[in-house]
Amino acid sequence: MSRVRTVATSPQFLAWTALAFMTTSSVASLRPSPTMAVYGLACVFLYLVPAVVFLLPTSLVSAELASGWSGGVYNWVSRGISSPAGFLAVWCQFAMTIFYYPSLLSFVASTLAYVFAPDLASNGVYVAAVIIIVYWLGVYVSSRGTKALAGLASSGLIIGTLIPGVALVVLGIVYLLQGNESAAPMDAGHLLPEWAGLASLVLIVNNFLSYSGMEMNAVHVSSLRRPAKEFPRAMFLAMGLVLAIFVLPALAISFVIPAEDLSLTAGLMQAFQGFFAEFGIEFLTPILALMIVCASLGGMLTWLAGPSKGLLLISRREGYLPPFLQKMNKNGVQQNILVTQGVLTTVIALAYGLIPDVSSVYWIFSVMTTQVYLIMYLLMFVAAVRLRRKEPDHPRGYRAPGLVLLCGVGFAASLAALFIGFVPPSQFGGGNPASYIAIVGSGTVLIGLLIPFLLYRFRKPSWKTATPDEPDAPVDADAAKV
Repeated sequence: MSRVRTVATSPQFLAWTALAFMTTSSVASLRPSPTMAVYGLACVFLYLVPAVVFLLPTSLVSAELASGWSGGVYNWVSRGISSPAGFLAVWCQFAMTIFYYPSLLSFVASTLAYVFAPDLASNGVYVAAVIIIVYWLGVYVSSRGTKALAGLASSGLIIGTLIPGVALVVLGIVYLLQGNESAAPMDAGHLLPEWAGLASLVLIVNNFLSYSGMEMNAVHVSSLRRPAKEFPRAMFLAMGLVLAIFVLPALAISFVIPAEDLSLTAGLMQAFQGFFAEFGIEFLTPILALMIVCASLGGMLTWLAGPSKGLLLISRREGYLPPFLQKMNKNGVQQNILVTQGVLTTVIALAYGLIPDVSSVYWIFSVMTTQVYLIMYLLMFVAAVRLRRKEPDHPRGYRAPGLVLLCGVGFAASLAALFIGFVPPSQFGGGNPASYIAIVGSGTVLIGLLIPFLLYRFRKPSWKTATPDEPDAPVDADAAKV
């Protein structure tokens, strides 16, 4: 009699190093580099502080939430605080993209200008036209329901981040080794930013947005073999890699471009152009520009396909959006949400054509993006503490050490960043502070608070359109910030 051998299938675990690289790919980007390059050597401090007080708490806290409750930030905040707070959290996760697209596409426009006419990088009308045209092309592509969006963003990490980033750092090192003097001082006396009141710290707020998105990666904590040990290890490795990708290119830019001449949208290409001119290889400038543009567009398409889909599915089940915004096309894409968002993006883009200083407009929309997103993080930290107290015995694959302390640090840092964001940065000291506060405040309140309040206040039972067999909303739309 033959023996039948039973083969047990072992679960597929994710290596902690793989999780570290996945986290790095979804967080790290070259786009913020010009913003921090204006600080020279002090950018190390300005990147390190939010990494410790925001990136680390966000990573560990969201890991506990993701390992215990599916459904993403909506379910976490709904169970920890209330359903209205859950809707506000998922709304803010979506609404930040309303300001994110114009700021991302202004970077694309300025970078693309270096392919054919670098002078256009600071031309507001040109930037506005590119934002409008590219966004609507993105809506068209997304509405087709293509399966290639994730691949575009993944390849974007290598094509538009790693290769240009390494090239920039190597060029910067060679530039200094040849005896050239750095445009920014690189001595110990410039390790900290010059203190000029709160305005001197405002640019640090942008780094909170640079580090955002960790709640999306936390879903993978349950795939680790030993989450309690391996997840913190993965996060510390990711922090090191992310800091290297953020800090080193920013320093390289500061080597060659003086702070007063640096454009917040075109600073990356300014640095490449300066280095390439120094080494007589200017022909590479448009090639690098196209690589960075392709990567950024891949990231935009992924964002288009992500947060709005989560908002749609939750709203169909709970009735948070009117039926018009819940309609999907034949490919199952939330086309009406994308079109409505496109109208707002078009209106915002016109600001680039009406306001002469493109860098100022870019900064304002970057700040408003961060402000709206920070509301979601404030709610998440509160929900995590309440869930630990309300449901202490609920099964969790990972328990964050010192959760209350982590949430306290993360909440305080997020709240401080929220308030500091209303202070005009020292680089824009010539403008009217009252106008700056009014623009940032009105945009944040309107998009981040007033609209979700009105939607929730006037919702109707007929707005619940989900069918009984319709799947729940995804955990969180994974999106690459390229």
